Amino acid sequence: DKATDPSIPEENWECIQRFCDQVNADTEGPSLAPRLLAHKIQSPQEMEALHALTVLETCVNNCGERFHHEIAKFRFLNELIKVLSPKYYGTWSSEKVKSRVTEVIFSWTVWFPQEVKIRDAYQMLKKQGIVKEDPKVPEDKILPPPSPRAQNSIFDTDEEKSKLLARLLKSNHSEDLQAANRLIKSMIKEEQEKSAKVSRRVNTISEVSENVKRMDELLENYKRQELSKSDHETLQTLFQRCEKLRPLLFRLASETVDDDEALGK
Repeated sequence: DKATDPSIPEENWECIQRFCDQVNADTEGPSLAPRLLAHKIQSPQEMEALHALTVLETCVNNCGERFHHEIAKFRFLNELIKVLSPKYYGTWSSEKVKSRVTEVIFSWTVWFPQEVKIRDAYQMLKKQGIVKEDPKVPEDKILPPPSPRAQNSIFDTDEEKSKLLARLLKSNHSEDLQAANRLIKSMIKEEQEKSAKVSRRVNTISEVSENVKRMDELLENYKRQELSKSDHETLQTLFQRCEKLRPLLFRLASETVDDDEALGK
């Protein structure tokens, strides 16, 4: 109640942090907290709802995977959707609250790509025309770090950035939180580029393997008998494709010096 007090215009960070601590300390905290927060987010008082959304995002930042698991359930997502849906509270919820709820759900589709229910819920909102376009998340928006993360994530391997991020997120100053958000965005971009490289490498190796396997089959047939015209053309096409892929494989190998297993492939 103190953390979401509508009579106070500014966030009460001390109470918000204490609420997060209570969630972490209580074994039932991660399952009870989302229900309490959903009730506050649905408040007809705009300030109470906005404070509750800040508490929710701070919990996502600080309360770990059990909390993440709870907010990714339809049971909780439906409570957020009610704030947007004209069938429920959407007709009287303020535009500011609806905008924040949309931002929150959208940001979760980015931060928790493995949570299918979040993506489905957001796509349903777009399909029904409740969300017209993806929101532009402002610079001072506090977004949660993704979890669970892949092994060798930049959040784990870049110790210096991770320590700086942890320090900024603990701060109560808005400029520090803005800096944290910018740092998170740059780290995520780096992480996405790293994933794209891995994906490109895997796909290229797979294509080369398939091409070489098919060429081997055709050449084996060629030893035993004359190839048909279409098989000759296929062989020529495969050869040309492999020639084009050769320099790409060299480049990918030079980018993979920090991963012995991938380099071996």
